[in-house]
Amino acid sequence: MSSTHLVLVPSYNTGAKLGETIAEALRHWQTVWVVIDGSTDGSDAALKQDEPGLRVIHRPTNGGKGAAVLDGLRAAAAAGFTHVLVMDADGQHPAAKITELMAISQQNPQAMILGLPQFDASAPRIRVIGRRISNVLARLETRCDIGDALFGFRVYPLVPLLDVMAASRHMRRYDFDTEAVVRLCWRGVKVINHPVPVRYFTAAQGGVSHFRYGRDNLHLAAMHARLIAAALFRPFRR
Repeated sequence: MSSTHLVLVPSYNTGAKLGETIAEALRHWQTVWVVIDGSTDGSDAALKQDEPGLRVIHRPTNGGKGAAVLDGLRAAAAAGFTHVLVMDADGQHPAAKITELMAISQQNPQAMILGLPQFDASAPRIRVIGRRISNVLARLETRCDIGDALFGFRVYPLVPLLDVMAASRHMRRYDFDTEAVVRLCWRGVKVINHPVPVRYFTAAQGGVSHFRYGRDNLHLAAMHARLIAAALFRPFRR
C-alpha cells in the first residue's frame, strides 16, 4: 500500500488479457488505474469498476500508448501521486514483480526504475534484434546505462515525466517508452535497471499485439534520427 506510488495500465483492444492483467496487478498492489484508450472490443466490460483501488479512465478515441499514459499522469498528479509504474495490459509484464520495482523506487525516489527483460523462447527473434539496435542508439544518445529502451515495465518519477511529455508533441504512440527514458536521462534522472521475466503470448493464448513492423519501425527510426540530432545540439544549447 502506498499513497505515493500508483500502477498505471494503458489499454487498447487487449481482449480477455486485460481483465487477467488487472486482477494480477491488484493482487500485488492496492492502487491500479487503467486508461482505456478508445477501445472498441468491449474488453473494459470485464473490469469491476467498484473494485477497491481500481479506477478506470476512458478516452473517447484511440490516441496511442503515450497519449493514454499522459492522461493517466495528469489525473495521478491531481490526486497527489508522485510515482507511477507503467505496465502493459497484454499480460507480458510480470505483475508479481510490481512490489520489487516499487520498493526500489521508494528507496530511490529521484530515479526511474527500468525493467530489464529476461526473454524466454516465446520472444520473436526479430523483436529481440530490433531491441538491441534501439538500445545501442539510446545509450549513444544519452551516455546512460539504459538496459532496455523499449521495455515498458517501469517506475517513473511523475513530475519529470509529465514535464517532458507536456513540452513535446511526440511520445504519444510507440515512441513513448524510448523517448521518455532518453529525455529523462537528459534531465539528469538516474537510471536503475532491474531484471524481470517477460513472456510473449500467441494469438491462440489470447496474445494481442498492435505493433506493425514496417510502419512502427519506420516511426522509431525517425524518432532516433530526431533524438540523435537533438543530442548533437545539446552542448550548444547549454
